[in-house]
Amino acid sequence: MRLIVDTNVPVVANGASISPQAAPGCVRACVSRLRDIQLHHVLILDDGWHILREYMRELASSGQPGVGDAFLKWVLTNRANPQRCEIVHITPRNGGRDPVTFVEFPEDDALAGFHRKDRKFVAASVSHPERPPILNAVDTDWWNYRMALERHGVRVEFLCPEAMTTG
Repeated sequence: MRLIVDTNVPVVANGASISPQAAPGCVRACVSRLRDIQLHHVLILDDGWHILREYMRELASSGQPGVGDAFLKWVLTNRANPQRCEIVHITPRNGGRDPVTFVEFPEDDALAGFHRKDRKFVAASVSHPERPPILNAVDTDWWNYRMALERHGVRVEFLCPEAMTTG
């Protein structure tokens, strides 16, 4: 299965001290899913390194000390391995001068308030022929816009559904 991973998933997998809003069960779900991806799935990344650069800003590329950091190290090691990662093309708007909005992101008034930094994940899903789901842990923006995203064929898998109804 092909999947896209929002940065909040490996951040939460690094532990509750990093993401205090994540309950212990949420941390365990993120850890389990990241390990499962590394063994059995294909991660979707973009050709402009928008997703990977965000991972690198939020996680330690040394692979230490957390499971999310180890995931980043795995991604960096496997980025060019087509059995583990696939690269899709996404097009920044305004000839690349706007690196957070993308041509592939659906033009829909219902998505106008969707967080700009997460649009790269949507663009990557839309640009892939299989429209792989996007994994989310604790970011409620995905929950708030889930129906509008679904209308455009974008699926979101909520690893911590309890985080969507609390706070």
